Amino acid sequence: MRTVDLITKKRDGGQLTENEINSLVKGYTNGSIPDYQMSAMAMAIFFRGMTSTERANLTMAMVHSGETIDLSAISGIKVDKHSTGGVGDTTTLVLAPLVASIGVPVAKMSGRGLGHTGGTIDKLESVPGFHVEIDNATFIDLVNQNGLAVIGQSDNLTPADKKLYGLRDVTGTVNSIPLIASSIMSKKIASGADAIVLDVKTGDGAFMKELAEAEELATCMVDIGNRVGRRTVAVLSDMSQPLGNAIGNALEVKEAIDTLRGVGPADLTELCLTLGSHMAVLSGVASSKEEARTLLEQAIANGSALEKFKTFLTAQGGDASVVDHPENLPTAKYRYEVPAKEAGYVASIAAENMGLAAMLLGAGRATKESIIDLAVGIVIHKKIGDSVELGQSIATIHANSESVNEVIAQVYESIQIQGQAVTPPPLIVGEVK
Repeated sequence: MRTVDLITKKRDGGQLTENEINSLVKGYTNGSIPDYQMSAMAMAIFFRGMTSTERANLTMAMVHSGETIDLSAISGIKVDKHSTGGVGDTTTLVLAPLVASIGVPVAKMSGRGLGHTGGTIDKLESVPGFHVEIDNATFIDLVNQNGLAVIGQSDNLTPADKKLYGLRDVTGTVNSIPLIASSIMSKKIASGADAIVLDVKTGDGAFMKELAEAEELATCMVDIGNRVGRRTVAVLSDMSQPLGNAIGNALEVKEAIDTLRGVGPADLTELCLTLGSHMAVLSGVASSKEEARTLLEQAIANGSALEKFKTFLTAQGGDASVVDHPENLPTAKYRYEVPAKEAGYVASIAAENMGLAAMLLGAGRATKESIIDLAVGIVIHKKIGDSVELGQSIATIHANSESVNEVIAQVYESIQIQGQAVTPPPLIVGEVK
């Protein structure tokens, strides 16, 4: 079949068959279909969309474009979690040991992040000695022994998606919901999950800033997962302000430890309990979200979640003493308080701008070659709706440079204070099953 005929078919609103999609993905992956033709197809999909059957077929074509991870040797139902990203998103660091402590096996494949702060692996590597360079056999053994392990993403996982993502980034087709949904779900399915819990963010700091768009994306991804035999649930959560208080790698590890100890930020704790409850139900460990939440709350209260985190760190070479002595984590040389210029109530916190402020300090990567400073970042002391006194610190900047005026200015610009009381936004704004 000629690629131009497939482009024309989709341009005119036609539905591509499974064989046509497989041929398209295979040809683009092996180089027989050039970038300019796939660019035209991506634009046709951008404007014409895809049916639910097409989305599922595209997802599986990308899954089969490279290697897949076989987790069948791990006992139990493996539930993966994916977040569409945000600012201060420390969820995995808390959620993985928390659900593992009640018997949900967590075989997590994670990456390194571009943007505001590092990815899950970067954050974990704030712990001295921790590493993810383990082979698949060791990875599986660790999950069977401890209920939890994290490994780096394979270079040959969904190569079609990697290639197509790079093309979308330079052709104005990133914001195509069928292409976003297929991209995310192909990686989760190729990673070997039996079931998937999705945390779809909405708001200023999210990729999908409007709730309607986030709902559409969540619905597409849940439909794909269920169609290809993976029970899938999506939670829609607010990212109009940073999640938790910490933005920065080692700072987020410390916040995760606090949360597992039961003294973490209320919003981070609530989101982890919500996502964890879904994971426990999908895995069969609990029969209802209410039962699951009770088990998770008990794991925090009795210390088993924190102990699971220590076991996990030790098993992958990490210095678990940081759990009881967080001062052993990378620490910035300087701390700068940002005092409120007026009294009142926090009306808004521009999450994306706060993330960019942390990036200015060196907490994130502008390019894949950028070197992250694991110690630096920002800790916010006030959230939307909180009262503020004149001169009270609204944030602490952790820096390894004395040149922080631009960062301080961005923090002031990001945190707006007004005289009238403000109702904080709801954290959980919907679910899709």
